This record gives sequence, C-alpha cells and structure tokens, in this order.
Amino acid sequence: MAARSIASLTVSFGLVAIPVKLYSATESKGGISFNLLHSKCGSRVRYQTMCAREEIPIGRDEIVKGYEFAKDQYVMFTPEELKQLEEVGTHSADIVEFVPIAAIDPVYFDKAYYLAPDKGGAKPYALFAKALRESKRCAIGHWATRGKSYIVMIRPVEDGLVMQQLLYDNEVRSISDIDIPRTDVRDAELKLAQQLIDSQSSNTFDPTQYKDDVAERIEAAVQQKVEGEQITLAEEPEGGAQIIDLMEALRASLEKKGGGAAPAKKAAAATKSARKPAKRVQALEAEEEAAPAPKRKAAKRTK
Repeated sequence: MAARSIASLTVSFGLVAIPVKLYSATESKGGISFNLLHSKCGSRVRYQTMCAREEIPIGRDEIVKGYEFAKDQYVMFTPEELKQLEEVGTHSADIVEFVPIAAIDPVYFDKAYYLAPDKGGAKPYALFAKALRESKRCAIGHWATRGKSYIVMIRPVEDGLVMQQLLYDNEVRSISDIDIPRTDVRDAELKLAQQLIDSQSSNTFDPTQYKDDVAERIEAAVQQKVEGEQITLAEEPEGGAQIIDLMEALRASLEKKGGGAAPAKKAAAATKSARKPAKRVQALEAEEEAAPAPKRKAAKRTK
C-alpha cells in the first residue's frame, strides 16, 4: 500500500523555498497490549476519575489543568489560556545552519520523517539533496507544529531527504553525570577484544536479520489460548560456565565465533604450561626417558 502524506510544509534556506510532503518514517508497533479484566467473570475493568479531597467521582467537564508550583499548591489554566501559550504552526522548516552529519550525536535523535517534493518542488529538492550529500553536511533548523517548536535536522539519504526531530539540550543527560571509574586496559586484552570485533564485523547494517522474538512468542501463546490449547512453557536455556578472568572470556568468545580458535588454544596451552613448576616438569621428563616402555606408558597414564 502506498504511503500517505501526513502534512505539507516548506523547507526554507536563504531565498530558496522547497515545497515538500511529509511522511512518517517509522511506525510504532507498541508491542502486544492486554486489557485488564475481572478475574471472576472476565469482564473489562472500568476506572472512574475521583477527586482526591472529596473522594467523589467527577466528570470530564469538571477537570482543568494546573501547575504545581509548591507542595499541593497549584495555579490553574483554562483551555483558552493554554491555547494562547502554544506555538503557532508555521508550516515551514526554516534552516539556520549546516553542520557535518557526524557532528550530531545520535542520542539527540527523536522522531524521523521522510520528505518528498511537492508540486513544483522536484528541481530544488533534487539540488538541495545533492548539495547536502556531496558536502557531507546536514541542515539544522526550526519547525513549529501542533503547538510546539522543534529543532530539526534534514539529512540526505540515498533516495532523498530525511527530516529528523532533535531533542533539546535540556532533554539529554550528560554522560558525565554517570560514575564511570577510570580503568587501565592491557595490550593483550585490547588485542583479543579487537580480534573479537573483527570476527563479528559487517560493512552494512541489515535490520531484516533481527526479529522481535518476544512478540512472536506472545502471539503464538495467544493463538494457543484462542484455540483452547494448554500453553507449554519452554525451559530456560542453560547458561555457560561463568568465566571470571577477562582474558579467558575473550579467548572463549573467539573460539565460539570461530575467529581465533587456534591462536586462543595455543595461548591457553602456553599459559597452562607456564603455570607448572619447572623442576617438577624436568623430573617427570627424566623419569619417563629412563623408564622401560611399559613403565613409560604407565607413567604417562598416571600423569
């Protein structure tokens, strides 16, 4: 089914105006929702809006919005007052600056929209997209809609343009707010970690190879219930042995991925041999050389 435009707007930079149509780039599946039911009769549960002080049910026409400026103290606003405070929709994305695409941390990314040229906008749209693509930059601007003002980033993709809403600075926490201790990394650990990364590296991202296993499992269980079948619960898979040593964990990961099994085994064998006392190893070897063949075999079995 062909995508439907959700709005029309104009992308403006300098004296250039590009009429475009707006399409939602994503759709929220929202997971699988369950209704709340009365366990005795299976009927839906209905909620009432109650006044916390008078403990009586109230209707929607008696409800207004208020802001709590102190503990249990509010200032109330009428719908008309709130309407006056809203940002007036401009139907225009006004470009303020152009920055390198890599300069924007993806943590600021919010909702995304596809842009397509509207009537009379094919030529400036194509020119704008190609100029952004070759300059490796994106456009930053303002867009006001539905009573709110947004920062937007317009970036080129292979077949067109994407307008990405960005979060404001006060909506993104700084990583410096998190306590991350400084820790030294050994060269050997770093080398193994890089080998593991190389063994699982791809040049492109293919989202089709990732599936929502939880949603599929719930859908199957729902279907079983609808058909009157008993749901069988799968046993939890047994976890592997817990490896405390970081180097051993990296080596085991490489062996599992097949990206360094031989080097890892050699390194593990060398480490194991190095842990044996030198005198004991030499004594055992001398004893094996001096013993007759049958005894030598027995010694090996004992060892």
